[in-house]
Amino acid sequence: MAAALRFRGPGRTGWLPTLQIVRHAKSITRQWKPMHFERQKLMAVTEYIAPKPAIPERCITPTIKTNEEDGYTKLLRRQAAEVLRDSKMIAVCQYNFTPSEEMLLMTHRLRKHNIHVKIFPNEIVKPYLSVSKYKNLLPLFVGHNIIIVSPEIKVKEMLRILKKMPQIHLLGACIDNTILSKQGVVNYSNLPSMEITRGQVVGTLSLMASQTGAVLQRNSVHLTALLDQYLKQQSGEAAETDGGRPG
Repeated sequence: MAAALRFRGPGRTGWLPTLQIVRHAKSITRQWKPMHFERQKLMAVTEYIAPKPAIPERCITPTIKTNEEDGYTKLLRRQAAEVLRDSKMIAVCQYNFTPSEEMLLMTHRLRKHNIHVKIFPNEIVKPYLSVSKYKNLLPLFVGHNIIIVSPEIKVKEMLRILKKMPQIHLLGACIDNTILSKQGVVNYSNLPSMEITRGQVVGTLSLMASQTGAVLQRNSVHLTALLDQYLKQQSGEAAETDGGRPG
C-alpha cells in the first residue's frame, strides 16, 4: 500500500491518494436534563441587571402640548359667553353635594321665575371672564361652582329659593352691571320695587316744584297783603276825617 501511495504516474506533479479514510464519530446518546433547582436560583440571583439612568427619560424628552381644543370645549365656551352676555343678573354660588331630587326641585322653582341654573367648568368660564367686564368675579370661581342667571333682575325670588337649599352658598353676584357681595345682594333685595321707586321720585319732584313755586310767590303775596292793609288804613283815616268835619 505504501508503494501504491508513493506511485507517481507520468505527467503527475503531486500526490493523489487512492484511498480516503473517513472517521466515523460516535453518535450522541446524552439526553437533555433540566437545570438543578439550586443552580436555577443561583443563576436568577446572579443575573445582570442594567442600571437605570439617573434622570428619567420623561424628564429629558420634552413633551409637546397642542393648544387645539376639541369641538365640545368650543361649544361650552360659546354657550358660557352667550349666557353671561345676555343676563342682567349673574349670581355665583358654591356647590356642595346635593341630592339630585332636591337639585331638580330647586331648578324647577327658579325656572318659574325665568331664572336658570348653569354649570360650567372653571376652565371654560375663567378665560372669558378675564377679558370681559366681569373680570372682578374671577376670585369667586374656586372649587365647584354653579351660576344662576336671569335676563331680568329678580333678586328676592332667588334668595327666597336659595334659603331652602343650605348646600348652596351664595358668594357674590353681578346685578345690572354692578358687582355685589353676598351682603350687598341681601341689601339690594330689601330695596323697593322699580314702580314704587318711580312713584317716590315723582312725588319728591312734585313736592320740590310746589315748594319752589310757593317760595317764588311769597314776596308777591306778602306785598299784596301789605298793599291791602295800607288801603284799608287809608280808607279808615279818610272816613274819620270826613266824620270830624262840621256840617
